[in-house]
Amino acid sequence: MSTTPQANWNKLDDKVAVTGQISTEDIAKIATAGYKSIICNRPDGEGGENQPASSELKNSAQAAGLQFAYLPVEIGKVTAEKCAEFHQLLEKLPGPVLAFCGSGKRAKALYEQSEATQVAGKQEERVTDACNWEEGSPKTYSVPPAQAGEKQTLAACSWDNAFDIVVVGGGSAGIGVTASLLRRQPSLRIAILEPSTKHYYQPAWTLVGGGAYDIAETVRDTANVIPPGAEWIQAEVNGFTPDNNLVHLADGRSIGYRQLIVCPGIRLAWEKIEGIEETLGKNGVTSNYRFDLAPYTWSLTEQLKNGKALFTQPPMPIKCAGAPQKAMYLSCDHWLRQGVLDNIDVEFNTATPALFGVADFVPPLMEYVKRYHAKLVLSSNLIKVNGRDRIATFEVKDSSGQVSRVDKPFDMLHVTPPQAAPDFLRNSPLADASGFCEVNPQTLQHARYPNIFSLGDASSSPNAKTAAAARKQIVIVAENLLAAKTGHELKTIYDGYGACPLTVERGKVVMAEFGYGGKLLPSFPLNPTVPRRFYWQLKVKFFPWLYWNAMLKGREWLTRSTGAN
Repeated sequence: MSTTPQANWNKLDDKVAVTGQISTEDIAKIATAGYKSIICNRPDGEGGENQPASSELKNSAQAAGLQFAYLPVEIGKVTAEKCAEFHQLLEKLPGPVLAFCGSGKRAKALYEQSEATQVAGKQEERVTDACNWEEGSPKTYSVPPAQAGEKQTLAACSWDNAFDIVVVGGGSAGIGVTASLLRRQPSLRIAILEPSTKHYYQPAWTLVGGGAYDIAETVRDTANVIPPGAEWIQAEVNGFTPDNNLVHLADGRSIGYRQLIVCPGIRLAWEKIEGIEETLGKNGVTSNYRFDLAPYTWSLTEQLKNGKALFTQPPMPIKCAGAPQKAMYLSCDHWLRQGVLDNIDVEFNTATPALFGVADFVPPLMEYVKRYHAKLVLSSNLIKVNGRDRIATFEVKDSSGQVSRVDKPFDMLHVTPPQAAPDFLRNSPLADASGFCEVNPQTLQHARYPNIFSLGDASSSPNAKTAAAARKQIVIVAENLLAAKTGHELKTIYDGYGACPLTVERGKVVMAEFGYGGKLLPSFPLNPTVPRRFYWQLKVKFFPWLYWNAMLKGREWLTRSTGAN
């Protein structure tokens, strides 16, 4: 199947054109179009199984009478040495030449930076059009006089490490907003900074822990979800210098940007529970908040016939505030169906003063707490686990505010970990007092840096931290960022929408949809507090499909915020 129709070949001059990944089927078309040589700038294996090996392409090219050269360049590493090698290949190979990489942008960067070096020489500092913050600028220009901070920014802004937009985080928010932006403006040069090679659909992990979903269906290779046209830089972020428009990476590089989107998610702070990390995944201790542990939750649930089962919830904020109790409901439903629930002492310990943050949903949830004969302990925070002896220690606050320590034995312990903003964000100038990226809760623009936006779990916006919230926020950020880019008013307003499908039993869900202040924002003309099988079907079948096929691909179905103008 051809991946690079001729319409996508970007002709830079009479001798050179660039394009994205090619296939062996493209070789004949390239030869017919008059090209004499091909340069491969994409490292083998970067695109996963769908990327043909350079040796395979070379054989096809030579069979078609074309020259082929392999000059691999990693994303973010268009160095002066690589540019010099690229120039040497252009001097040696018969033209015209077609160079390619994942999207064509590295190949273009190699050409333009090598040409700038040849024209200007070592005496004149030049940068590419990626560093000119004005639209329609020439491809190279001399660096004008600047203040020290501006010089730092310009020094970082070569084609190897400067982008129109840098997105920090390749989770649901980062991939989704990148896809949406590229659907609006395909010419944008966007980099996604994400260290993980795997991408997860985390909302299904509760179902996995309840025996209702296959864990293998919740993970895909990151390379396969990166939107076409975006650059994936597989690296960890360790800080920001927003005054100079720079993101700093753990490997020492700095990435320049015109606009920045901060969405690295929220960190699981296991270290806040003494002893937990050495006993996770054994001794009856589990958590649906980790990919490798959700199947263990189901294993424990199946095996437990009598004893004590503890479920915990830490202080807010956490991802999906309903997930801790959903784990309890699904386990209890299984025990009820198996006829062993009466032999199991179930207890839900939450550090919060109420079962759920939106009062309208507390009565129907309490009915299930009663149905499962579960003990609800409020203001009870897990602080220590002794896995060997199966003892969990809680700090419990009474009505007068006095705190006491209580040790509780267990046969099964489902732990929801404390959660916090990533350290590189919490310790940066972008953070508010709580460590999250400080934004206007309506526009999601940073409160102090107008070229920065944030969405998802890392944002300070006081909404529920759920994938459903990110799905709505994607539209807000995409439209407002592009408005800010052109100096227009930010008219798209976020109403705080979030959704938590509360799985109260296998086959029924309470669809909690709400916005700022706990205002109910139901998507259907039904009483949202009533458990329904229809919502179960949405949770198990439709929402995962929507996630992989719409949200991550920039298709914004049913995402318009009710606060939009």
